[in-house]
Amino acid sequence: MYAIVEMAGQQFKVAKDQKVYVHRLQEEEGKKVTFDNVLLLEDGDNVTIGAPVIEGAAVEAKVVKHLKGDKVIVFKKKRRKGYQKKNGHRQYLTEIVVEGIVAKGAKKAAPAKAKAEAKPAAEPKKAEKKATTPKKEAPKKAAPKAAEDLSSKTVAELKEMAKAKEITGYSSMKKAELIEALSK
Repeated sequence: MYAIVEMAGQQFKVAKDQKVYVHRLQEEEGKKVTFDNVLLLEDGDNVTIGAPVIEGAAVEAKVVKHLKGDKVIVFKKKRRKGYQKKNGHRQYLTEIVVEGIVAKGAKKAAPAKAKAEAKPAAEPKKAEKKATTPKKEAPKKAAPKAAEDLSSKTVAELKEMAKAKEITGYSSMKKAELIEALSK
């Protein structure tokens, strides 16, 4: 059984008891981590593909240690110009061991619940703002509709309309200037 799962912004193909090096995680060493962004599950001949993720599926892992990866050399050169820059870095990584793959019945991670609880508190504030401002928004909505109608027209059509309204200098105007002159 294997799964393709998204961990720390990257996708990995993982199986039980496999060691994986991922971008640095916030969890401490020895803690258990659950990744619920499972994109594909394979169990023998049964392959399940998520759209985009499989609901109820999760990968359970244990953080072994935090470390730095091998040094990556970044060398830039422009030939015949005398330009050379040598730089490098070591990526911060976390080593995890996959303890199990759960196909169904996995619960969502706790941070997602905290975000869900924070959203209802924010919604009443938006409702209050909407309740106080509809009177001001009504006249503004009428004017942009006319501008939108003009913006959907071609420059040639706008020039014809300007000619019909007897606007001078319309031949050298750009589209935005024509729309502004016609909306006055």
